[in-house]
Amino acid sequence: MKSNIVILWVLTAYFAVLGAVYTIWNLIEHGYVEWSGSATIIGAAFLGGFIAVYLMLTQRKQGGVLIEDRDDSDIDDGDPELGEFSPWSWWPLVLALAISLVVLGMCLGFNFWISFLSLPLVIVSIVGWVYEYYRGHFAR
Repeated sequence: MKSNIVILWVLTAYFAVLGAVYTIWNLIEHGYVEWSGSATIIGAAFLGGFIAVYLMLTQRKQGGVLIEDRDDSDIDDGDPELGEFSPWSWWPLVLALAISLVVLGMCLGFNFWISFLSLPLVIVSIVGWVYEYYRGHFAR
C-alpha cells in the first residue's frame, strides 16, 4: 500500500503543477481562464490527494507496515480466503446475457420489448445462481 500512496502523491503533485501551468498559459495566451480544463486538471489533483490521504489513514489504522510492503514476505502471506466459488456454474453467464439483453433493449429505444421480455430471464438466473447448492449433486 505504501507504493500506491507514493504513486498517488506523485500524481497529485503532477496534476497540481499541470493545472497551474495550464491556467497561467491560458491567461498569457488568451487573456482569460479556460475554466473547463483548469477545473478538470485541478480536480484530478484533489481526487488523487483524497485517495492518497484515505490510503494513508487506512494503513495507519491497520497498524503500519502491511504484508505487501515487507521485503521478506511471500505471495502466500497476503493470500486470504475469499470465499467459496463454483467454477462449474453456468448461472453467471446466463445472468450476464440476461442483463445485457435488458441494457440492449433500453439502449435501442424502439426495441424496449427486448428489455421487457428479458427481465424474467434475469430473475430466473439470479434465483438459479443463489439456489444452485440447494438442488442436485451439491445439495446440502
